[in-house]
Parts: sequence; C-alpha cells; structure tokens
Amino acid sequence: MEQVKSALKTVQQTVTEGIHDLTVSKDEKKDEQKKPNQSTPTKKSVPTGSAALKLKASKQISIRGIPLLENVQGVKKTFNRHLHFTVVKDRDVATQRDYYSSLAYTVRDHLVGRWIRTHQHHFESDGKRVYYLSMEFYMGRTLANCMINLGIENDVDEALYELGLNIEELEEFEMDAALGNGGLGRLAACFLDSMATLGLSSYGYGLRYDYGIFTQQIKDGFQNEVPDDWLRYGNPWEISRPEFLVPVQFYGKVIEENGKKKWVETEIIQAMPFDTPIPGYNNNVINTLRLWSAKAPGKFNFQLFNAGDYIRAVAEQSLTENITRVLYPNDNFDEGKILRLQQEFFLVSASLQDILRRYKHSKPYSATDKKPDFTRFPEKAAVQLNDTHPALSVAELMRLLIDEENLEWDQAFEITKKTIAYTNHTLLPEALERWPIDMFEKLLPRHLQIITEINLHHLDLVRQKWPGDEERLKRMSVVEDEHKVVNMGYLSIVGSHAVNGVAQLHSDLLKSTLFKDFYELNPEKFQNKTNGITPRRWILLCNPDLSDAIASKIGESWITNLSQLSQLRNFVNDEQFIQDVQRIKLENKQRLVEMFKDEYNVNVNPASMFDVQIKRIHEYKRQLLNCLHIITLYNRIKDNPDAQTVPRTIIFGGKAAPGYLTAKLIIKLICNVGRTVNNDPVVGDRLKVIFLENYRVSLAEKIIPAVDLSEQISLAGLEASGTGNMKMMLNGALTIGTLDGANVEMDEEVGRDNIFIFGMTVDDVDALRKKGYKSKEFYDREPELKRALDQIRDGFFSPEDPNIFADIIKHLLDWNDHYMLLADYAEYVKAQERVDQLYKNQTEWTKKCILNIAASGKFSSDRTIAEYAKEIWGVAPSDKKLPAPEEGRPGMKHEGEKIEVTQPHVRRQDY
Repeated sequence: MEQVKSALKTVQQTVTEGIHDLTVSKDEKKDEQKKPNQSTPTKKSVPTGSAALKLKASKQISIRGIPLLENVQGVKKTFNRHLHFTVVKDRDVATQRDYYSSLAYTVRDHLVGRWIRTHQHHFESDGKRVYYLSMEFYMGRTLANCMINLGIENDVDEALYELGLNIEELEEFEMDAALGNGGLGRLAACFLDSMATLGLSSYGYGLRYDYGIFTQQIKDGFQNEVPDDWLRYGNPWEISRPEFLVPVQFYGKVIEENGKKKWVETEIIQAMPFDTPIPGYNNNVINTLRLWSAKAPGKFNFQLFNAGDYIRAVAEQSLTENITRVLYPNDNFDEGKILRLQQEFFLVSASLQDILRRYKHSKPYSATDKKPDFTRFPEKAAVQLNDTHPALSVAELMRLLIDEENLEWDQAFEITKKTIAYTNHTLLPEALERWPIDMFEKLLPRHLQIITEINLHHLDLVRQKWPGDEERLKRMSVVEDEHKVVNMGYLSIVGSHAVNGVAQLHSDLLKSTLFKDFYELNPEKFQNKTNGITPRRWILLCNPDLSDAIASKIGESWITNLSQLSQLRNFVNDEQFIQDVQRIKLENKQRLVEMFKDEYNVNVNPASMFDVQIKRIHEYKRQLLNCLHIITLYNRIKDNPDAQTVPRTIIFGGKAAPGYLTAKLIIKLICNVGRTVNNDPVVGDRLKVIFLENYRVSLAEKIIPAVDLSEQISLAGLEASGTGNMKMMLNGALTIGTLDGANVEMDEEVGRDNIFIFGMTVDDVDALRKKGYKSKEFYDREPELKRALDQIRDGFFSPEDPNIFADIIKHLLDWNDHYMLLADYAEYVKAQERVDQLYKNQTEWTKKCILNIAASGKFSSDRTIAEYAKEIWGVAPSDKKLPAPEEGRPGMKHEGEKIEVTQPHVRRQDY
C-alpha cells in the first residue's frame, strides 16, 4: 500500500511541477525547491485541478486547484489542535471517528468568521429576509459540501494525506442528516444552498428530530425499520442558541378580557434553537438553518419527586420533549395523529416568534426606543411554506399580531397575506392535510377561532363573486362542516399572496383540478416555479471527473450559472470528449460494481446498462411496472437463451412508509424476482436485479454518477415534479418516462429524440377513466403481461409461500389497477426496446448523454430560487462576494483590540 502511495505521489508531483513551470519565474522555482516536497490530493476535487490528481488522461487544469503550502500547514495545525483540545485525544489513542470529528471542526473553523460576517452584513444592510419553513430538511452529509463551497477541498485533502489519513475514509464516518422522507426535504436542502449562493439574506426553519427517517434493513426481501440515531456521536456542525429559547403554548382555553380574546392556562414547551451553517459557493456568504428541539419547561414537579415518585416526575418532563423525538414517515395517514399536529405548530410558533423578535431588533429599532412598525413587516420578511405542513403559520402570525402586538384584525390579515406564500407539492387530495375540528379545539383553541373567522371573511368574498352558489361555498370552505375538519391546503391559499406548483404541468393541474375554485377566485395568486437541484452537490461533489471534463471544455462559470452547459452542444461530435464521458461513466460504474460484490454478493458486468429507479416506494411511482418489465426480460432470455441481448443491471432504491403494506410488498416482490434472476445460470450476467438497502443522500451521491437509464414512470398527472430525474440527467443519464411532472419540461429542453417518452398523457388517463378502464382487458390482450402476472400469482418467484403476492394481483386485476400499470405496459416495453437498440451504439448513446447534460441548465435550483426571489419574495439576488474573514472586521487579526475599543456596546439581538 505504501508503495502505491509513493508511486502516486511521484506522478502527482510531476504533474504539479509541470504546471508550476508554466506559471512561476526561475527565482520562484529556486525558492520552491528549498521548501519541503508537496504532493497533491489523492481524492476527488473541484473542476480546477482534480485531473492532476488521478492517474488518467491529461486534461486542462487550473493553478487554483493546487494546494498552497501555507494553507496545508494551517489545516494540519488546526486539525491537530482540535484533536488535542476538542476531541481530547492524541494520535496514539484516536480512532478514525475521532479524526473525522477533528476534520469537521477544522472545516467548521473556516465557516465561523464568514458566518459572523454574513450576520453583520445582513444587519447593516437591513434588507428583506427570506424565511423558508419546512417540516423536512434532507441535508445528507455536510463535510464535503462545505469544503467544496469554501474552495478548501484540495488543501484539506493534501493536509490529511501528509498526516497519513484518507479523506474519503473519514467522510464515511459522517452520519447523514436524514431529516426528511424524500424529495420535499431534499428540495429544501438544495434551496438553502442556492439561497446562500445567490447572496440572499435567508434562514431555513425546521425541527431537530432526535431520530430522522428510519434506517431501512432488508431481511429476506422484507423491509424492516430501525431507528435512525443520527445524533449518536454528536453533531459537530450545529451551534446551540439557548439564549433564544422560545416558549410554545398548547391546550388551555380562550377568555375575553377588556374586549380582547386571551389564550390562558396553556401548557408551555420550550423550543431550543440549533443553528447549522449553510455556505454559498465561493462568495463568503454563510446563511443559517435553524432547527428547533423541544425542551421541558424549567418547572419540575417536586411534589412528586419528594414523594418518592421519581420516575413519574422525570417521565412528565421527558414526555414534553417527545414533540421533536422522531420524524413522521410520509404515509399520508397522519389525520388522527395529534403528535404530528403538535410538531407542525411547534415549528410554526417557534419560528414566527423568532422572526418577529428579529424584526423588532433589526437596525431601525435596535438602538432606539422606537416602536416597531408592523405595517412595514412584509417589506422586511417573506415567509415561504414548504407544502401544507407549516400552514398554521397563517393562524399563528394572526394571533401574534392581534393578541401580542395589539393590531386590528383587518390590518393583521393584510400583513399576514403579504408576508406568507405557499408551495404545493402534491396533486393527491389525501395528502392535503385535514385536521379534525375537535382535535383543534382541544390543542389550539385560539387558532380554531382565528381560522373560523378567516373562513367567514373568505366565504363572504366567495358570495360576492358567486351569489347564491351554495355548492361552491361548501366546496371552498376552509372549515368543512360536513366532515368536521380544517383543510390546511385551503387555509394556506386563503392566507397567502402567492401559491405555486413545482412544475408547469403540476401548476396547470392545480388550477384546473385540485384548486380550481380558488384559481377562479384569485387567478393572480397562482404561479409556477419548476423545481431544481444544486449543481454543487449533484455534480461538482458527486461526479468530480465529469465536472473536470466539462470545465476543460467550457470553463467553470456553469457551477453558478448552469445554463452555460448549453455550450456543450458544440462538443457533441468531439471524439475526445465522447471518449472522456464514456470513460468517466465506466469508472463510476466500476466503483458501484465493487460495492455490489462486497455488500450484496452479486457479480455485475460494468459494461451492462445500469437501469435505475431510485425514489420513495409508492404505487403511483410504479416500481411495479418496472418489475413487470424485468420479468418479461427474464422470460425472453429463458425462452431464447442464444439470442443476443443487451445486458442490464436493474437497480432499485427507496423506502416504503412503515404502515404502507402494499409498498412493502412491492419491495418483497422486487427482491424475490431478483433472487430468481440473479441465481439463474442461463441468464448469467445478461440481467441482474439489485435492491439497494437504506437509500439516502450519501448513497445517491454514489449511484447517480453511474446511471445509464433513469426510470421516471409515474402515471401521468400524479408526480408533482421529481428531482431525481434532474440529477441523473445532469450526470449524463438518458430518461425513460411518462409525460408527468418535470419530465414534460425535460422533454422540451432536450428534444424528443434524446429522451424515451412513452405511455398515456394526462388527457389520455382522464379519457380512459371516463370511458371505463378495465384492467383485465389489458391482461387478456397482452400475452407477456399475462404470463408475468400469472407467475407472480402462482408463486413462481415465491415457492416457499405461493400466495404471498396475492394482494398485488388483487390490486391489478380484481381492484382494477388504480395506477393503470397494465394500460401503459405495452408501450413501456416498446420504449425499453428502443433503449436497447440505442445502447448497442455506444457513440450515439454518449452523444445523447452529452445533449442531456447540455440541456439540464434549466433545472438548477439557482434558477428556481432566482424566480422565487423576483416574483414572490420581492428580493434581488446578488453576485457580490463578501470580504473574507481576515479582511478587517470581524477578522481574526487584532480582533481583541477592536472589541476592547468598541466596549461598552449595545448587544445585537437579531441573530
């Protein structure tokens, strides 16, 4: 191993010296020769120099990617200091996890000065601040992302190499911050990255769950859920802020006092903020994600304690902290769960109190006795609701303005509407939260009053526009008297100034179906904001070689302006570039092949097509349709073993909600089909099936760069947008999909010749339902489909329990296949045959991959956030780079003297 390292170091040093020869004078060279030898990193890096770091074909590289000696020495010094003073270990006893912790604190040190400087800048400029409220933030790992955005990855990599440590191995010790179920939470994380990169003064607000989305274990093909104890080893990235503890009230009753409503006799739970830094890319902006943790109030039941009932006294305290104990899985069956409603209000109340506190301590009011002018609040704060979960923001902001700040109703409602905007993420009616009125009355009695009054004002407007239309009144009521529930989606629309969907098709369907009445009432509210992904994590971090290849052709500006990728169209016939893209894809696949062998004991042909469907397991996403295609391919090979076939490795990843039995049964079927296929000697390496255990952000970062074919096959009209489709497109995969969600816009951007579109459109689906869909007709009509379903029904893939998949067959045949897999099956199989034909011609396939990368510029979250900023929030992105920490206040040099000079001073409370 040491010989390999030595050889690698020699080659890297040769490349480094070659670059220096081009850029430094003879005298400088002499000085450098006197210095200790430097080596370049051994791992991935940004597009500015990673080509020199890997023993591969030479590429154009930038001097900026070469580690600087003084930076490397500084990193080593800081690393050793943290190992000694923070972790309290020396090299003789330190574990690899200790080294990870020291590394994390070292990188965090690079964030701190910039973080403080950003706060100071936002205070002094006193611009409008954006607050993004979300029950989920699926952040993944922080270390590598921070290093890339700060531009220090090469320096850190080299420092660790000189210390005899491997940065890739240390990165694996970081736990994923999996505080989300899937796309919704990951979108929120991408948005935070883009807000910081665009220089917006923004905050994310969420909950600091003790346990994130469960860890998935697959045992004998069955999903088992294990708690995700992501805080087990601590979290080096967060800073607790106990000075900003916020009381959140529940229960109690409402009385009238001096003509005013008063919420009294409430139970209070404290919200403790934990701040995580969110670095922008190469601009010294560090924004904040503030997560709330539930803490018991300071009171302790000493009567119980003194009476000897210690357990009960402590248990009472502990129960109050359950609110942020665990993230609820997304199973759309939360209506009866009071804890979920408590979580939502806890987030909303703590966040809004914090936002109002910051406004009251903003620059115009901080050093004076001037009373805050809340009519200007919407000019200084924009609150974005990420789906219906934070919908209680409407009622809570009203309560705070009326009950706490003594504003009149009409004025408070005008301020609330101008401040709040709502993003809808689903077309499934059951996912629009509807909470029982009696639960509301018990848990949040004051808010039920406010919602009832909001609804009365809203229905007055409906009556004015449509006099006598009682049916419409009933349909549009926020409080549904018939079902005794409060519709949170409707509350979000009524209490906000803007409502947006997350793809053009989705936004259009919101206006024509789910929110049709509301669109007709206020068409000016409705907008579209097509989702996007951050290119920093989803290509720069996870696919450094491809980033390098792109940078060698078009430079690096695409990292913050993804539309620049369109320039790659000029290289679609460049033989060297085609070969580079092919080589990079193969190397990424080979890394996965090793993982498949080590972790799943499956031998995979790296030249096979990697056909990938990675997303939450749900019937509407139609993993089952993919599985039927696998069975069809298997049967074709068995029927004609000598036929020439394109080898495929079909990869699934995703979690099913614990209570979603059908989704869990689909996982079991996929695993059983895989067991049959993978162990059949006739099939060999022509077809393999792998279900990846515990799909998460850090695993996605390994899979996505290796994907050949991206499966986006939901029933048209049900997927709001999708972002996995964008990530795989950006990394050079071709897409097979229906005209659903963002697939429609991907089709428009890349052209129909470069994407495999199949199946029914939204209109086709509606027409077939109206005509009367009969799934058995398709079963009888398609012999290969019938054979596959019969094999499932008859236990071919489950001889140990032939009836285990009976419910799947019932869903498809007896219960008429709600998601219409059988109707789309034949076209899906034909589309897959077109995929096979193209894959045989690797040059043409790669050209289309390049065209997909070139067309993915629209799908940057930077573009999405810029649209939110301009059209909803009323703020302007900035490409201004803040001064580095060492450039004056609050730099490290002479900072103590400056602090002395400025004392005494008024403490700012706008954090």
